[in-house]
Amino acid sequence: MANSASARKSARQAATRRLLNAGLRSSYRTAVKTVRKAIASGDAKAAGVAFSAASSVLDRIADKRIVHKNKASRHKSRLAAAVKALGA
Repeated sequence: MANSASARKSARQAATRRLLNAGLRSSYRTAVKTVRKAIASGDAKAAGVAFSAASSVLDRIADKRIVHKNKASRHKSRLAAAVKALGA
């Protein structure tokens, strides 16, 4: 347990940050899942729309350093390749 006032405040801030980050991480996973589902259904147009939305979410999450920028970039690259293969 935190002993000083600053440590107590730090613990409160960490708890708040953890909740906010968990929500953002969840939106990141949902966005990727939506694109994968659209690709699996074979609908190229829906996959393209889902990918552009997911791409925005991935960038936002990486900017806030909730996931590493290289991980977000890797996901975007693989999803883009899958969407492109679906269209071709």
